[in-house]
Amino acid sequence: MLWKRWIAGLVLVLGFALAQEGTAYVRFAHLVPDAPAVDILSGGNKVFEAQAFKDVTYYAEVPAGSLTLTVQTTGQNPAKVADVAIRVQAGKYYTVMALGTASTLQARLVEDRIAPAEGVAKVRVIHASPDAPAVDVALKGGPVLFRNLAFNQLSGYGTVPAGVYNLEVRPTGARTVALPLEGVGFEGGKVYSVFAVGLLAGETLEVVVVEDSFGSP
Repeated sequence: MLWKRWIAGLVLVLGFALAQEGTAYVRFAHLVPDAPAVDILSGGNKVFEAQAFKDVTYYAEVPAGSLTLTVQTTGQNPAKVADVAIRVQAGKYYTVMALGTASTLQARLVEDRIAPAEGVAKVRVIHASPDAPAVDVALKGGPVLFRNLAFNQLSGYGTVPAGVYNLEVRPTGARTVALPLEGVGFEGGKVYSVFAVGLLAGETLEVVVVEDSFGSP
């Protein structure tokens, strides 16, 4: 089944040569519009529960080095779908992103740099719409802030003054607006990830703005 192929895409080995002592921090981003909700367990305990499309979890503490996460369907009669073997480095933060559609599923792990900058907001943009072209993110009617991001690409962290912004997502190099983003607020001293999700063909493009911080919901 297609959802089983999606979960299989989450089986990742993160590339660190040696197991390490200490704690790492991992969160999960469900960015696949037509995939089911899942629970993710470690050692038989639920780490993330009922994660559906557009959900981005808080960071969970995990032991650095090698561990296995179990992915199962959500509900009263969960079915085990896959075991996910990972290796993570002590003291670092990560996001596991599920990307694509039910027929073009993939997963990507990225390192998150959540240290804030005093007096300004740190922002990065992740292009997670599988059928949208490469895009620029610009101020409304103004200059480009993040340039030429294709599907499954992410920008570096940029700094912006704290405030509320009217932004535009445009096809790269064009002035046509693919997605207007009115009233996007960023606070000083915080770090944000902006996920562009949904489908262009289905006219379901939107953004999910997440504050990157450690802690429970």
